[in-house]
Formats: sequence, structure tokens, C-alpha cells
Amino acid sequence: SDKIEDELEMTTVCHRPEGLEQLEAQTNFTKRELQVLYRGFKNECPSGVVNEETFKQIYAQFFPHGDASMYAHYLFNAFDTAQNGSVKFEDFVMALSILLRGTVHEKLRWTFNLYDINKDGYINKEEMMDIVKAIYDMMGKYTYPVLKEDAPRQHVEVFFQKMDKNKDGIVTLDEFIESCQEDDNIMRSLQLFENVM
Repeated sequence: SDKIEDELEMTTVCHRPEGLEQLEAQTNFTKRELQVLYRGFKNECPSGVVNEETFKQIYAQFFPHGDASMYAHYLFNAFDTAQNGSVKFEDFVMALSILLRGTVHEKLRWTFNLYDINKDGYINKEEMMDIVKAIYDMMGKYTYPVLKEDAPRQHVEVFFQKMDKNKDGIVTLDEFIESCQEDDNIMRSLQLFENVM
């Protein structure tokens, strides 16, 4: 009966992606690139889906000097578009396509979604603080040895002041995109997140 259970588990756990042709049409990747990405994805995640734990483990390898678990948590939520606790190959590739080859507008929209932790369509100061703190934690003490404890808070104060155009205490998608496009410093800081990807 073990064998039957194994087979049953295999059929339930394994997720096969939609056709690569469809993904090729929906992303900025060629079919060849998609095949390579899929192989890598299957290598790391034989079941075809990634849960948050696996995601955190993968991220931890990239940032041995810091604690990446919080940032990985937020990132996972941004990848998990269905909000069902798992990231399929399609989710992964769609996000990657935007982050690597999307227009500035698409990248900013994606980043806004990452910062909008509770997904209510706005970024408040607490959400921005949570993400920035997670990034500082992940980069670790070695990357920013000179940083004071309150550096993330100062960082957020400045950003938030600039972004909250109408001073109502929340940043809308339009305010976010406008601020990022008119301010090189903000853009550069956001570029950091691309390297973190």
C-alpha cells in the first residue's frame, strides 16, 4: 500500500506548468529561456511548487551574513499572486519577466505591490518601514557596518515625505510611480531590490 500512497502523493503534489507557448506569449522570455528556467526551477523544487519555507531556505543561501527570512516572506507574498501559500512556475516566471525585462512602469507597479503588504491598494508608513527593515536585516551587519539603529526609520521618513504628495498619510500607486520616476535617489534605491532578486 506504500507504493499506492507514493503514487497518489506524486499526482497530487506535482504541478505541471501550462504550455511553454502560452508562457512565451505572456512573458518577455523566449521558449529556450523558459526551458532553462523550468529546469532550474524543477531542480530546486521537484514538486513544481514552492512553499514559503523553501523560498526562505533558497534566499538564506544568498545572504549568509544577514537574516533574509522577513524579506523572503514579503517577496514570497508578492510572487504568490493567488495568495494561496504556494508559488508555481508560472507565478515565478511572470514576476521574473517583469523584474528583469519589464518596462519601468511594470517594475514600479510590481514593487508597489511588494510594499503594499496588506494588499489594500495603498502603502502606509508602517508597511514601508517593515520592508526597509527587512532589507537592512537581510543585508546584514557586514554590509552596513556604519549604520545606526534608527537608519531604516530615517530612510523611510525621507522616502515617505517625498512620495506622499498630498500628505494624507498613504502613498497611492500613482504617487509611488510619479515619485520614483522624478527622483533618481529613489530609483537607485529601488535598483538595489533588483540586485536582491
